[in-house]
Amino acid sequence: MTVPSQKHDVFQAIADPTRRQVLKLLGEQEMPVTVISGHFPISRTAVSKHLRILADAGLVKERKVGRETRYRLEAEPLMELKRWLSYYERYWDNRLNVLKRLVEADDSEGANPLAALALIDLDENKS
Repeated sequence: MTVPSQKHDVFQAIADPTRRQVLKLLGEQEMPVTVISGHFPISRTAVSKHLRILADAGLVKERKVGRETRYRLEAEPLMELKRWLSYYERYWDNRLNVLKRLVEADDSEGANPLAALALIDLDENKS
């Protein structure tokens, strides 16, 4: 199954604080652009452009209700972001565990805990 190419990816779409706030609003309930724009000090046209970028990234779906277009959050594409962040969460957990072990080992031997930091820096330069 092929996935249609998107004009914007999830990372580009959430890079803007206004778009992140729009997603937060739409996570609470479906809304038309007029209601969404009431939460921001920008024009309805600007909000519509933000919604278009979010829709292009697959983060927002729209549906017609009479003459009104309502928008809702489509959270599935955020899983890509979660997977990406998960990698770095594991990375930092591992680095902090190494630091903890080194500091605790140095403390028990009466050595200088700052030497442990130098060892971590040396380890990073190897990769």
